[in-house]
Amino acid sequence: MAPTGDARTLAEGFVADHFPDAVGVVLAGSGATGTDTPTSDLDLVLLLPASAFADGRTSLAATYAHHGRLVEVFAYTPQSYRVWAEQEAAAHRPVVLAMLAEGVVLRDGPVVAGLREWARDVLASGPVVGTAALDLRRYRVSGLLDDLADAADPGERAVLLAGAYTALAELLLLAHGRWLGHGKWLLRHLRAWDVRAADALTDAFVAADVAAFVRVADDRLAPLGGRLQAGMVR
Repeated sequence: MAPTGDARTLAEGFVADHFPDAVGVVLAGSGATGTDTPTSDLDLVLLLPASAFADGRTSLAATYAHHGRLVEVFAYTPQSYRVWAEQEAAAHRPVVLAMLAEGVVLRDGPVVAGLREWARDVLASGPVVGTAALDLRRYRVSGLLDDLADAADPGERAVLLAGAYTALAELLLLAHGRWLGHGKWLLRHLRAWDVRAADALTDAFVAADVAAFVRVADDRLAPLGGRLQAGMVR
């Protein structure tokens, strides 16, 4: 899908008003896909010369208001973009990588094209996760499932269920070479990997059905070696 005329016009007007020196502009999020609403934020990745930043900074993450819309700005020099993107990749949550690689270019040039190609290559290669890191995540999930099965207090049970859902979803994604996501993007990434697994896990979570959730969790842990507790060395 393409951005709506309103989203593109607003984004271009915002950049002209606030960041006229930008050497690269990419519209991301719902504004880029044409699924935005009148209250949706506009997400922008900006590439700027170092002279555009104050106080010696080389990056900026800030929220602006522009003609009744919120604009989320992620601005970098070309060099600092790589630094931040590499940090996100190391943490397995490549937000600005995906924004640049998948967004709609509003202001192009060699710098933008080169970084987009690099970002796409990084995303395509998937996260790098060692066995020890996966084992630690499996150990934590195992402990959460034990605590969840024993929880009698409704509040504690709800907190543990939410924690177990997130921890298990992240483990499954990383174990299968998939990137993580924040908030709603965690579920979207999980569905993109395996919609049946995602729905089974999510249905039990939404219903607050602890017994069903634990059964689904154990089914999904089995191919990874099952629960990991005794013998785990941290």
